[in-house]
Amino acid sequence: MTSLQKIKPRSNRRDKEAMHTHQAGRPIRLTVWNEGEHEVLDESVRAIYPDGMHSVIANGIKRQLGGAVEVRIALLDQAEHGLTEEVLDNTDVLTWWGHRSHDKVDGRIVERVHDRVLGGMGLVVLHSGHASKIFTRMMGTSGNLIWRNDGERELVWSVNPNHPIAHGVPNPLIIERQEMYGEPFGIPEPDELVFISSFDGGEVFRSGCVFHRGNGRIFYFSPGDQEYPVYHHPDVQRVLANAVQWATSPGRSEEHRHCPTYPRNWFLENPSAVRPASAGAVTD
Repeated sequence: MTSLQKIKPRSNRRDKEAMHTHQAGRPIRLTVWNEGEHEVLDESVRAIYPDGMHSVIANGIKRQLGGAVEVRIALLDQAEHGLTEEVLDNTDVLTWWGHRSHDKVDGRIVERVHDRVLGGMGLVVLHSGHASKIFTRMMGTSGNLIWRNDGERELVWSVNPNHPIAHGVPNPLIIERQEMYGEPFGIPEPDELVFISSFDGGEVFRSGCVFHRGNGRIFYFSPGDQEYPVYHHPDVQRVLANAVQWATSPGRSEEHRHCPTYPRNWFLENPSAVRPASAGAVTD
């Protein structure tokens, strides 16, 4: 067996069941957010993504998950960047791609998204989203890294092949041309590392990282430079679909918004209570 031979990770029945629990009820409500400027301003990018990267990302996830997901698109140039209170209240998972216009994202919208993640909304941050306001806000760090754009081959290695996000993903996932991202990567220690990438120039990078913030699940996935057709890759689409399923929480909570005073012996007066009603209730 050569080092480049694709290895299918072992399946895990419990992980598979967990990945599909949401299908028993309503579909996952996915919002795909895109800056959407490269496709308008750069002819080379428009040739790869004539309908925008968001369309390819959304269609790829729908192709993988079928009726288990409902997708809406939100763009930077829409009112409130397409992320109104109503939209976020009806979003289970938000994917985020941004690059050239991080500074144009309204801080009030960032705080709105941050609040929803703490309450249980999933967040999947893609490629240059490492420098976005929402990712650095969630991480509390710079998100800085080293990079080089020479169109090198990237090998995405599953270092945690039994993780639900790696399910059905070849090991390695081969991307023929891609921008190089390298260490050091200015993030906190991930709660779990799912993928690392290696490049022709010798660099390695933590390319698939899992974090938990409050009740929310966050996944960062680095492949996806706008100059290359990365999101057309079916195995990349599988990673994104897996991440969307993994990031979906069973319910939403507002308890992070409250710091209630508990009366003495409240749990004795109402033994069946988990907490006083003033602490916030979990909702669907």
